[in-house]
Amino acid sequence: MFRIHWGGEWQHDFANLTLGGGNLLILLLGLKLQSLAGWQISFALVGLTSLWAWHANLKRYRTVADTPTSRIASAPQGYIEIVGRGQQPPGASLVSPITGLPCLWYRYLIEQKNDNRWEHVQSEVSHDTFGVNDGSGQLLVDPDGAQIITSRKQVSILGNIRKTEWTLIEGETIYVIGEHVTLGGSNAVLSKSTDLSTLLAEWKADKTRLLARFDTNRDGEISLDEWERARHEASIEVDRTHLDIRLQDGIHLIRQPRHGRPFIVANRKIDALTRHFRLWSWVHLTLVLGALLGLTFMQRFV
Repeated sequence: MFRIHWGGEWQHDFANLTLGGGNLLILLLGLKLQSLAGWQISFALVGLTSLWAWHANLKRYRTVADTPTSRIASAPQGYIEIVGRGQQPPGASLVSPITGLPCLWYRYLIEQKNDNRWEHVQSEVSHDTFGVNDGSGQLLVDPDGAQIITSRKQVSILGNIRKTEWTLIEGETIYVIGEHVTLGGSNAVLSKSTDLSTLLAEWKADKTRLLARFDTNRDGEISLDEWERARHEASIEVDRTHLDIRLQDGIHLIRQPRHGRPFIVANRKIDALTRHFRLWSWVHLTLVLGALLGLTFMQRFV
């Protein structure tokens, strides 16, 4: 049997549903224990896990809703939100292992069916950077550490093997919120002392060229005065190299922010994302209130 299905399930939905399934198991445990203490513990655990999930979804909702969208050409350094079309950087190419199709990012899971249960066989997530272009410019996205939300999910079943793949593809709308940094260019972090020491060490390693260049009295040795001249020439060369680096265009990159701020990459528009996180925050808040009602009800039996 072979089946291909493109679904609309988001990875974030899967995490929320998994948590909901875990809460159901906790309640079933309370039912199995058949004791007042067991029910109280079950409701307390459901309340705590749902409270955490409510806070996480609410935080993402407020972040997406409140952060203004920046244009890439004028984007400031720091925490920003951009929306554009996904693009591969020049000369780069990434192919999904399952379908063999070009993509910007992929995650796949291979499972094997044993006794009516699907068991993990292999999984992998791509780490290649990819581009986003909003018409004013392009920047790169480093997906490591990002919460990837994608509607592109493909499932294929052949015999007792199931393959599931999630992808982002070139040309579709890509939403990104994270830390914008410019690497190199005017923002390049350079150390003159380190680079000067490295350059002098390279010159020392090639004594023939060093003597030919700085042994002015031709005695076969580098005197203190000659060495000071070599240091001066090396300093000028390092300064010139640093100036060339700073005059070049830097690499504009969005990466995982520090201090735990949300890092989200999605093939969705902003209004769809805000509805998504708001819905899940209400779902988990409802579970919190339900757990509190359950604990209150249990108190009547104490």
